[in-house]
Amino acid sequence: MFSFMSRFCKIIAKYSFIILIFSLLSVRTGNAQNEVEKDAFLIKEIFETTFTKSQAYDWLAFLTQEIGGRLAGSPQAAAAVEFTRQVMDTLELDSVWLQPLMVPHWVRGDVSVVRIINSPVLGTQDLKSIALGNSVGTGPDGLSAEVIEVQSIDELKELGRAAVEGKIVFYNRPMDPKKINTFSAYGGAVGQRGAGPVEAAKLGAVGAIVRSMTTAHDDVPHTGATRIDPDGFNIPAIAISTNDADLLSSVISQAPTHIYMRSNCGMLEDAPSFNVIGEIRGSTYPDEIILVGGHLDSWDVGQGAHDDGAGCMQSIQVLHTLKQIGYRPKRTIRCVMFMNEENGLVGGREYAAESNRKDEFHLAAIESDGGGFTPRGFGCSAVPEKFEEYFKSLSAHWDLLSPYGLSLNAGGSGADINPLKSQGGLLMGLRPDSHRYFDYHHTAEDTFDKVNKRELEMGAAAMTSVVYLIDQYGLDGKEKAQ
Repeated sequence: MFSFMSRFCKIIAKYSFIILIFSLLSVRTGNAQNEVEKDAFLIKEIFETTFTKSQAYDWLAFLTQEIGGRLAGSPQAAAAVEFTRQVMDTLELDSVWLQPLMVPHWVRGDVSVVRIINSPVLGTQDLKSIALGNSVGTGPDGLSAEVIEVQSIDELKELGRAAVEGKIVFYNRPMDPKKINTFSAYGGAVGQRGAGPVEAAKLGAVGAIVRSMTTAHDDVPHTGATRIDPDGFNIPAIAISTNDADLLSSVISQAPTHIYMRSNCGMLEDAPSFNVIGEIRGSTYPDEIILVGGHLDSWDVGQGAHDDGAGCMQSIQVLHTLKQIGYRPKRTIRCVMFMNEENGLVGGREYAAESNRKDEFHLAAIESDGGGFTPRGFGCSAVPEKFEEYFKSLSAHWDLLSPYGLSLNAGGSGADINPLKSQGGLLMGLRPDSHRYFDYHHTAEDTFDKVNKRELEMGAAAMTSVVYLIDQYGLDGKEKAQ
């Protein structure tokens, strides 16, 4: 009897332990499920609050329609600094401040001229053109010379000085229309705009003409920065529309062609400006910063709506939404309006330099500089030894964002936040649908009416949701939500 009772007690103890283990597992699973549900409901609240209470679209209307194009160093850029400072002040953030900078101050001057002259094929015809940023001017009388066409800087160098000296070089490599990612197509062609004029000058060219950076075939010329050579190899550089690039190429193929070009743009003395910064201080890990931002400057043509007024207003809206829903972050959430991305990147470099001097750590930085179109996801990068850990940690929660059509991909972040990479945090870039972006990029067509309110708010809500997930869980795969 004693032996039977002993075995019976052991059996009961064994199964009691098994039941206890299953009970604990059930509790843990339940807790995990509760966390997922809490996160899902909060992200839903983020989107609903942004759709119904956002001010990003109204802010963008003022920035673009009342202030307009905001070339670094201009009065409009100064007005944009004051406007965004005041907007952040109204949000009752913990801190708002200006970071002083000295920025390059390039001015466009009068409307540029590019003209085919006395062609046996076409006669004389003006082409739709716009001076490239940072370019020197031709002087009031302009210049004329024979034009030669190349597809790349390598082709130019193969021609050599004998074929180039005294000529105008026409760079006519199009963006590759076969690429689904139009930013990849842009990257494959934009080198001729950035470095092409200087390389042509080194071989004795007197001017440069560049095909506009767009997949569209239209009559809209696109500006954008070209490189300044410190050794003085700088020549007038002007972009022409894609339709006129095709026309010019056709004319050149049939007979020697001469071009007259005129511009009176040029660089002035560096001018004072600012990055605009606001933050909500973290309650638990205040020294870990999660940054959101865009670049406040734009080209002087158009209104800088998609590039990058949309990204700036989305970034401010992230902090506004967090305040609206009463969310107190564990980490410091900081919003930065970077100045001078378009023709110098001074704002991004100076911000990182000062951050490094203060020994700050940006756990994550998210930039929106792809337009205010429907968000498709985020690209991300980090130093190699950290990237896999960060990507895996964030991916573990990404199912929460899948219902909103957002993907998470390796590669890409943003030009202004890239200097922060040395701090070892995660760099991310909002990736909107890009198929229409280069129809407006750097043109007079980049105006407020091209931005859809719903799409703009979707991007802001997507950024806010990612900020929430990183703030709650960190990026080491170990932290639990509070």
